[in-house]
This record gives sequence, structure tokens and C-alpha cells, in this order.
Amino acid sequence: MSTTNAPAATESLVALLDVIDTYPGAAALRARSFDLLGAARATAVVDVGCGTGRAVAELAVLDVDALGVDVDEQMIRIARSRWPAGRFEIADAAALPLGDQSVQGYRAEKVFHDLADPAAALAEAHRVLAPGGRIVLIGQDWDGLFIDSDHPELTRTIVHARADTVASPRAARSYRNLLLDNGFESVQVEVHSGVFTDETLLPMLAGIAQAAAATGAVTADHTETWITDQTLRAQSDRGFVAIPLFVAHADRR
Repeated sequence: MSTTNAPAATESLVALLDVIDTYPGAAALRARSFDLLGAARATAVVDVGCGTGRAVAELAVLDVDALGVDVDEQMIRIARSRWPAGRFEIADAAALPLGDQSVQGYRAEKVFHDLADPAAALAEAHRVLAPGGRIVLIGQDWDGLFIDSDHPELTRTIVHARADTVASPRAARSYRNLLLDNGFESVQVEVHSGVFTDETLLPMLAGIAQAAAATGAVTADHTETWITDQTLRAQSDRGFVAIPLFVAHADRR
């Protein structure tokens, strides 16, 4: 992750990530990112916004020299405790603890939406990548959550109001142009989708609705109605949430 959270917020986020990361689709997406990196023995890779460190640990199994960085001190503590053999450091995406042209791979998953200045992070990525190095970005567009509901207009209001509280909610749809504008070439973008029909995302859905309510976009009553609808749907096997994930990769000139 790329923003510092309060301890309770980090704990909730970790619990959600732990569930999502074990989904077959999530594991396949990480594996796809490793393939795109061209991860091979002795390759040096930095995983920016590493969170609890799962990707760093998986790269290490592939004999990749991986460094995980995250601005959230609590996340780094968790990563170090879970993967004691891994390398993890507290660092901002715009100020990485690496020398110029010192790594062959740069990976950032679900990070750039949290950055107020994604271009600054990409300038830093360009600095630390060696010529010919590969960057892989994975993320969702916060305006692009697809949620089945008995209240479609309310759902649209909630999704867009929540998106507007995010630093760069539409960064993922801009990956291609951001990469081109910051000195990368051979840019390609893929779209993968996560589909959830059970109770896994209920905490996230409740958080989205509550964040929208905090902006004044919806009332407390509407928030409660919407959360109840989603809860009942999930509990009766009628939930449906689809999240398109954009995977961009490019090479450093």
C-alpha cells in the first residue's frame, strides 16, 4: 500500500487482503505479473507498495532478488514477521532506496490510485530501472466497480462518491499514457476481472458506502439500506461484484 493508515485501518485492510490474495484469480494475476517482468534467477526486482509481502516471498521462491517497499510502517512490520527471509524497507514510491539503474524489474499492485502524483512515482521508477528493464503496474479503476443491486441509481452514486475520495481514482485507465509520458516504450495493457459472489467483499462494500455517506452524497438511511441489500444478497448466494483489473507493462528506454 502507498499511504500510511491508522493501525485499526491497516488491520482491517490486511484481513481483507489475506482473503482476496488466496483466491485462484489473485494468485494467477501475481503469476502473470512475474511472467511479464521476465523474472529470472538473479534478476533484481522492486515491489512498490508491497503490503504484507506475499509477492516478494513468491518472487524469492523463483530465485529473484526482490525488495519490497511500503510507506506504511505497520505493513512492513507484518511483512517482516511473515517472511523473515525477505527484504523489506519503509519507503515512498517517489523516493525509493535504490541507486540509479539498479534493478531490472519494477512491480506495483493496487498502489497508483493512492498516489497524489503518479507521474512522480513513474519518474522514480524510470530512475531505478536499468535500460531495457520492465515495469508492471496492476490496479483497478475506482469508477469501474460493477455491483448488482436492487438500487442501481444509489449504487452509482455510492461508487462514484467513494471514487472521488481516492487520490487518483482513475490512474489505472491512464496507465498507458502515464507510461508513455514518462519515458517508457512498448507499452501494453491487459484487463483481468475479479468476480465475487460470496461474503468476501462485504467489509469493502460497507466501507465504500460509509465513505460515500461521509461525503454527504448519500444519507445514513440510504447507506444502511444499501449495505443491508448487499449483505442479504451475499448470504443468499445472490451477490455479484466484478472488478476489472488493468495490467500494464512497458520497457525502460
